[in-house]
Amino acid sequence: MGPVNLLLWAVGVVLVIIGYNRARGPWARYQALKEQDANVARYEAWRGGVRSDDERTGASVAMQVLRRQARTAGAIAIVGVVCIFLGFLIR
Repeated sequence: MGPVNLLLWAVGVVLVIIGYNRARGPWARYQALKEQDANVARYEAWRGGVRSDDERTGASVAMQVLRRQARTAGAIAIVGVVCIFLGFLIR
């Protein structure tokens, strides 16, 4: 166990923590917006309104942005996991 291993583990753990913390907020907000959008769709269907799937709303744009933020944070966490794995792999 050398200094390179320790450095990779430390960097990996820090990146996983940062990625998780950055993904948690946008993912929770995305789930809330998705549920709200589903409620609106059910209400409009109940009223007899027609809602096309390709219709862009403010909520759909916000969900797209939140998904991108969560995906970026998830990529950071994955890089952290790879660093931890490399820390174990390198001798």
